[in-house]
Amino acid sequence: MYISNSMFKNKIYKYFTIEIIKSFITILFAFTAIAWTVRAVSFLDLVVENGHSIKTYLLFSLLNITNILTKFIPISFLLSLLVSILKFERQNELIILWTAGLNKIKLVHLFFLTSILALVVQLAFATFITPNSLNKSRSLIRLSNLESMPSIIKINDFSDSFKKLTFYVQSRDDRNQMENIFIRDDGTFLKSLVSNDENSINTTVIAKKGFIDKKKLILIDGLIQTQNKEGKLNNINFKRTEILIDSLRTRSIIVPKLQETSTYYLFKCYIKKTTKLDSISVNNCPKTISSELVSTLSRRIGMPFYIPLVSLICCFLLISRKEKKYKYLRKYIYFTISFLILVLAEVLVRYSGLSKVNTVLYFSFPFALMPIVYLGLVKNLLFEKIKK
Repeated sequence: MYISNSMFKNKIYKYFTIEIIKSFITILFAFTAIAWTVRAVSFLDLVVENGHSIKTYLLFSLLNITNILTKFIPISFLLSLLVSILKFERQNELIILWTAGLNKIKLVHLFFLTSILALVVQLAFATFITPNSLNKSRSLIRLSNLESMPSIIKINDFSDSFKKLTFYVQSRDDRNQMENIFIRDDGTFLKSLVSNDENSINTTVIAKKGFIDKKKLILIDGLIQTQNKEGKLNNINFKRTEILIDSLRTRSIIVPKLQETSTYYLFKCYIKKTTKLDSISVNNCPKTISSELVSTLSRRIGMPFYIPLVSLICCFLLISRKEKKYKYLRKYIYFTISFLILVLAEVLVRYSGLSKVNTVLYFSFPFALMPIVYLGLVKNLLFEKIKK
């Protein structure tokens, strides 16, 4: 069966593309799996200290995978490109293809287009998928009920795992029967015990015994002490009282962090503050544009554009060299340069919010270097072709 030269080359280009994508997915999965395992261990505090269920812990851990994955996309693509080129070279596939007349510049274009695909993937994750996923994970923690309050309260230790609440229990037996209980509330949680006294600024409860019955904390033989704004104390003795604990929340952040906030919302805040347009309606925007807000937007939108830049630098490995002495050194140099550019991007994005000049520098850096690197690459490839 006759196969035209163009069909043969198209199959080769398709083969290269598939190999790069396969390497990219494998490396990205490996990095993400390792990093997620480490993070998942640290998330065990949700169960051990904050009393959330195993189901909540697993869902929270899984929702954080997108954040890890987003951070590893650039380095994973760089490694996949490097590994693929070295693999083709080691198996002498490149030499055969060059001899058959395969156009190296077209191969560079292929690698560049593949990097655009990686760019789109990271842009989607960084601007939409990851913030949405992190926000859901925070909401999951904030809204989940505490299933194991005894595991949070440590024996002979003051526990402040709950917001504005301090617990102390002297002893607890196997049936979760507690003795000598101390609870201090600097908020409003215990105000219902004293008929919602609006003048009290804190409430303290001391009880000889206590136990948990479903969603209630039962306290026996104790004292409720309130303190008003003038410092006056009011004491109430009780034989038995009940406190509903299903509404207790640990010290989870109620207001989402910037990394958990949608890109659209952050962008609207930025536009509203910089242009001072009253027509833009955004609630709870920061009073001033913080450097962290600008850096967060820069990281989400700007970082993906460094991927095509490092892919072009890796393409210098396609240039044939007769000197075998520095063959491997040249590979390390190109990889090191590409890796340092990603490190530089990480450094620049941290300072991008300090001034407008830094922001412009961060975004313009890859666009300024890409044409220079591309022209240098094409020049070397054309010169190599003329020499032959």
